[in-house]
Formats: sequence, C-alpha cells, structure tokens
Amino acid sequence: MTELRLPARGLILLVGVSGSGKSTFAAQHFAPTEVISSDWCRGIVSDDQTDQSATPDAYDVLQYIVDTRLRRGLLTVVDATNVQPSARAALIEVGREHDVLIDAVVLEVPDSVAVQRNLERADRNLGPGTVKRQAQDLRRSLKRIKKEGFRRVHLLNGPEEIDAARIVREQPWNDRTELTGPFDLIGDVHGCACELSSLLLKLGWELEYDDAGRAVGAAHPQRRTAVFVGDLVDRGPDTPGVLRLVMGMVSSGSALCVAGNHEAKLVRALRGKRVTVNHGLAESLEQLEAEDERFRRDALEFMDGLISHYVLDEGRLVVAHAGLKEKYHGRTSRRVRDFALNGETTGQKDQDGLPVRGAWQTDYRGGATVVYGHTPVTAAEWVNNTMCLDTGAVFGGELSSLRYPEQQIVSVPAQRQWYPPPRPIGPVAGGRAGSALKITDVIGQRWLQTEHAGKVKIPEQNAAAALEVMSRYAVDPRWLVYLPPTMSPVPATAVGEHLERPEQAFEDYASWGVQRVVCQEKHMGSRAIAVIAKDAAAAQRRFGIDDGFAGMIYTRTGRQFFEDVTPLVEGLRDAVAPLLESLESDWLMLDCELLPWSAKAEELIKHQYAAVGAAAGAALPAAVSLLDQAAARGFGAGPLHDLGQLRDAVAQRLQNAWAFRDAYARYCAPADGLTGVTLAPFQVLASEGEVHTLTKSNAWHMEQLAQLDHPLITATRHRYVDLASPAEWEAAAQWWADLTVSGGEGMVVKPADVAQRRVQPGLKVRGREYLRIIYGPDYTDSLDLLRRRKLGKKRQMAQREHGLGIQALADFIGGEPLWKVHQSVFAILALESDPVDPRL
Repeated sequence: MTELRLPARGLILLVGVSGSGKSTFAAQHFAPTEVISSDWCRGIVSDDQTDQSATPDAYDVLQYIVDTRLRRGLLTVVDATNVQPSARAALIEVGREHDVLIDAVVLEVPDSVAVQRNLERADRNLGPGTVKRQAQDLRRSLKRIKKEGFRRVHLLNGPEEIDAARIVREQPWNDRTELTGPFDLIGDVHGCACELSSLLLKLGWELEYDDAGRAVGAAHPQRRTAVFVGDLVDRGPDTPGVLRLVMGMVSSGSALCVAGNHEAKLVRALRGKRVTVNHGLAESLEQLEAEDERFRRDALEFMDGLISHYVLDEGRLVVAHAGLKEKYHGRTSRRVRDFALNGETTGQKDQDGLPVRGAWQTDYRGGATVVYGHTPVTAAEWVNNTMCLDTGAVFGGELSSLRYPEQQIVSVPAQRQWYPPPRPIGPVAGGRAGSALKITDVIGQRWLQTEHAGKVKIPEQNAAAALEVMSRYAVDPRWLVYLPPTMSPVPATAVGEHLERPEQAFEDYASWGVQRVVCQEKHMGSRAIAVIAKDAAAAQRRFGIDDGFAGMIYTRTGRQFFEDVTPLVEGLRDAVAPLLESLESDWLMLDCELLPWSAKAEELIKHQYAAVGAAAGAALPAAVSLLDQAAARGFGAGPLHDLGQLRDAVAQRLQNAWAFRDAYARYCAPADGLTGVTLAPFQVLASEGEVHTLTKSNAWHMEQLAQLDHPLITATRHRYVDLASPAEWEAAAQWWADLTVSGGEGMVVKPADVAQRRVQPGLKVRGREYLRIIYGPDYTDSLDLLRRRKLGKKRQMAQREHGLGIQALADFIGGEPLWKVHQSVFAILALESDPVDPRL
C-alpha cells in the first residue's frame, strides 16, 4: 500500500491521461466539493462535457473556482489531464498567489488500459491516438515535473498501486489551532539570559537547572505555554544560555518558538554560508564557539527547524517574528516566511543605512490577534488588534511578555544596555491618540473578535447604514461609549386571546437552568442612556469632555434627545447624588426609559398612529351606518345573505380601531418643554472601575435604584419569582395582567442573578392591547398566523448586541482607546440594520 501525504489545505493536481482513473481516484479520496473537474466545468459552460470547443471557457471557470477556494483556505483538487507543463503552470501560479502548498499526484497506467477504458465509456469519443499523444506528453514532462514548483510529486504506477493508495492529510506545521492557552508570549530576548530568567520567574514559571547551575527548562504550575516571538540570539551577553533554556522548554512541550531573522542568519553562518557579520552576529559566533560540539549541533538543528509563524487558539491568535498580514495567516510559502521574519519594507534606506519598514499594522483589520517583535519600541501597545513585544531589552529597555488571553503586559527591566541600538527607538508605528477615530475602523465588512460577544460579523451594507446615522446625528462620540441591545419577546402562547404571556418566559428560563427571575415593569417610553458626571471636572477627567458639559442623555441610536438637555442632565445629577455617593464614583451610566412616550415621539404619533386612528374613526362608522341602512331596506336576504356578517366584521374593525386609538393615547401626556418629563432607570450600567451590568445581579440593580427619590425619577416596579414555585408563577402572571389592563405595556423578565452567557439577558412580555400599536388594530384576528413567528434570529441578535455592549463598557472601564470602544458600539448600531422583523 502506497501512502500519500497530502496537504490538508492547499492545491493538489491530478495528472494522468484520459482513462487513467483520475475521477475514480478523486471520488474515493476527496469530498465532492473538494474536486474541480475540467469535464464538469466544460459541461457548465456548454451543457456538454465532451464539447472540446468549450475547453478555453471551461478552464477560465476552473481557474476562477480554484482561485476562490484557495483564497478561502480550502483544499482544492483539480481533476484534469494536466499532462503538459503549460497546463500545470497556470494552476501552479494560482497556488503561489495564495501561498499554499501544491502537490501533484501522477496516475500512470499502460496505454492499452487507458485506451480500453475510453472505448468502454459511452460518454466519450476519444480515439487511441489522442490517448497516446497524452501519454507521450506526460512521459516527456515527468523528467522535469519536480522542478515546476510542487512541494511533492507522488507517482502511482499501474492500476493496482492506484487502487491501493492511502491518503494522509497533513495539517500545516503552523496550524496549532488546537492549543488554546493560556499563553505567555515573550518578546525579543537577544541573548539576555538573566532577563529571560527574571521574566519567567515574575510570570510564575519554575526554572529547571542542570548540575552546572544553568537554566535548562521551565514549567508553569498552571500549565501555561510560553511562546517566543523569535530573535533569541545575537547582541546580548549569553546567547547559548538563552538557547539552552528555550530549547529545553520547547523540547518538554512547555513552549513554542517561531523563527526570527537573527536565527535565520546565524544558521547560515554556522553552515558556512557567506554572510555579513554585523548586528551582533559576531557575539553569538564567539559565544557558541566556547560551547561543545554537541550543543552547537543541537542549537543549529533547533534554530533551523523553527517555522515562520503559529496560528493558535482556534485561529484567534497569530505569532510571527515581524508580524503578519491577515492574508498570510496559516499560509506556507517563501513569501510568507520572508514577511514573517523580516516584515514589510518600502525598499528605501534611512539615514543610518537601515531599511525603512512599512507599517502593516496600521492597515490591519483581521479578527485574529497578531503578536510580534522585530522592531524595538519604547512600550508595548495595541495597534488594530496587533502588539509588538520587542521593547529593546538588549538596548537597555525592557523584556516584555503578553499574558493571553488576559491581555496583561508583564515586563522586567534590562540589567544594563548590552548593545547600542542601531537607530533611535520610538513608539510602535501606527499608534495614535486614543480619542482619534478613523472611518477605516468601521467601514466595510469586518469581523470583531470580542471576549463577551465572541466573533461577530459586520456586513458592509450594515456598516454603511450605521455610518449614516453615526456621522450625521450622533452625540459627541466621547459620551457614546455604549448603546443598548435589542430584546427578544417570549415565544407566542398557543391558546387564548393573548399572543404573549409570562408563563412562556418562566418556562424558557427554567429550561436554561435559571432558578429565580425578576419581573420589571416595562415602561412605554423612549429608550435613553444617561451619562452623568458629578461635575465638569469629572467629565473632563473620565470622558475628555472639555466644553463644560457634565453629562449627556441620548437615544438608542446615539442621538441627543432634545436640543438642550442641560436642564434634564442637571436635574438627573441631583436625583442620582445618593447613588454616586454609595458607588464612591464621580460618574455613572444608567439605562432608562424617558417618559412619556409622546415627549420624544410626538411627530411619530401624529403622522403614523393618530393618522390611522383618525382615518378609521372617519371611515368605519360611516361604513357601519351604510350597512345598517342597507339591511333596513331588505338587502340582507337572498344572494346578499352575508351582508349581516359583513356589517359585523366592519363593526368589529371599528371596535379594534377605538382600542388601537386608546392604546397609543395612554402613552401621550401634555408636556411643555421638559415639564412633565421623567426618567425610569432600570439598570446601573457602569461607574468608575466597574461594569455593573456584567458583575452585578439584577436584584442588586433594583436595590441601588431604590435609593432614588426625586420628582424626575419614575420608579420601576418589580417582583421576584422562584421558578420552582407554581404559586409565584401564578401571582406574577396576575401582576402582569393587572399592569396591562390598567394601561401598562407589559413587563421584562430577567435572571435575578448574573446571567450566564448563553442565557437571554431579558425577555419582554407585552400586553394584549399594547400589541395593537405594534401589529396593527386588527392583529387579534390573526393570532394563529402570528403564533408561527420565528424568534431564532432575533434572539441571536439580542445576545450578540448584549455582549457587544458589555464589551464596549469593559473596554472603556479598562482604559482602552476610544476608537476600540467605538468598534463595539458601532457594531451594535450596524446589527440593528439587519433585516429582522422590527415588530419583534
């Protein structure tokens, strides 16, 4: 049995004459979607797989599909004769463009076997001459095929060997996605062995020593894995000591290491290649000369075996010495290795004769975190989800590490300057002021990798819609560090006159393992986020606001509620003073409803809801009257016997219209400016040092808000339900019924304690009459249809937006730059542009 070791992701060309068994071989060893057949493409463009006149167009289609699959990182097998070098060359070039491994599998059979197989095929009309010409082309090209650009050429000789072949799919060496950490990522060491030992000890590692007292390994009690970004060698005082320690750690499985440009050059020097001895190479050669032959041999083998980069943590983390563009992640080619070891250069030299480096990280928008070194910087900092860890230890700076996924920087100072820097060390290229926002942060299709929402896709069209709102209508972006998420309703109740009932919420939460919930009165108002600072100085310190304002109240889409919110902000500051004191904070953020609804939605009510009510109030009574007159004249008999039914239906529509008018009228109240306006807070989102919506239970929020006793505050009534108690279910359902009958919108059910990530953060249960505003006056006549509504997409959106809101607040509290906070905020607004039924 012949074993073929083929790339799990890459390009495989099947090579053989017509009738050699390529299609049968492909069907046996690869999924149908992995195989692109020239015959199939010929059929696609001509409806006839044997139409040779369609071959040029078929190969255009084939190359397009191959190009697309390789760009997407998929294994692609080309089933075509490929017996001529020119045919193979075009496909090899496509593979090279995508930096993938390319293998050829050559299937050789006797000419007589191939001729006979073609004669037996009803769908083919290839004569013996064609097969023999193909065989001649194949035999002539086999002498040079290994030099065409294939990683490996696998030759299967004869039907028996072809049938007995076994395929083994090899993952790329850089694919260690199964390793999820936690990791300690360590920057350029450059021969600073003492500093490396100090850093490992500070990180909690336990060093292992040989009989001579030299560090030869390390292990972490929490089973962390160290990942070195390369450039272990050169310039520093003890390159052998660094190599000895790192080699031991890698050998034991407690560490990984990628190649740096200094290791690559040292390997060439040790192999006797001609190299320029500069940039600390002389020091390494001298230090290694003092070691024994075995150590030098082991060190050479270790450095020569280092790969260009690693993809870790299910694709969330990439480590490369000089960084790596997104399109190179997980790819394998000379170009990828060169970028990973040497970075991007402009082709120019600076005044010191050193290459001018390109700032690839400035344009990086990938979902994976990229950690690298190579170019020394004054401090490790984030630039577009990338971090440089070379903080110049050998030049007298620090040796730095990034704890992942904690994203904590740990550093130790250099003992001294061991080597003069070849050029002045500055901040990382592409860095910017934290408050500097760029349109490139939010436009186009993007993937956000977040801790609290997972990996979130932002489609380009959604981003464009959000940009329109954000750029034209939003408040000062320094206030805009959070937007509220959408919320899913409960599943429809199966029976009765209601579409939604509390029991459905209780059943859902019980099935998710929640033991206790809080039911909060759902106010019919306008969703408001209130950011209140104790004074202008606090606003400037925490938000960078320097215009004298000390707070802002904005809508769910980030717009300012009123032209002048100052009186409302000042009144709310007085109202929340007890809360600021108890939280020991000089600012806080509240999630609220602004009441009454008409204070903000007056124009909407007039032009949408009142217009429907007025039209119905004018037309339907007249229709009922006309039908009554018709019935009085005897038109209800004979063929018009259903006139009475029509009259009853119109009368019912009239009653529905009055109910619709009453429903929206309940939420309208006279207001003169801000007179009559109140706020109903139901959650304390954040204050100094803490994201309360993440760390505190909903019961805590209710207790804190109970402190607020002020004319501007409308309390949020609530009650708790033990989901193990049928009596409490029944009492809460009756409480909801009383709220809705008296004109309330309904209630929101939430876990009383801190919810797990997979649990819906809240479910809304709306009353029968309120839902007329949402679904229309006559919705009660269509309950059977509405009960078939689908909630899956709405619930997914609710959880994603909730997670993004927490992420934005966590980043803000954690001191992340405003542009990073805004990526999550902006994503919430973009997701709201999704085509989901707005009535849900």
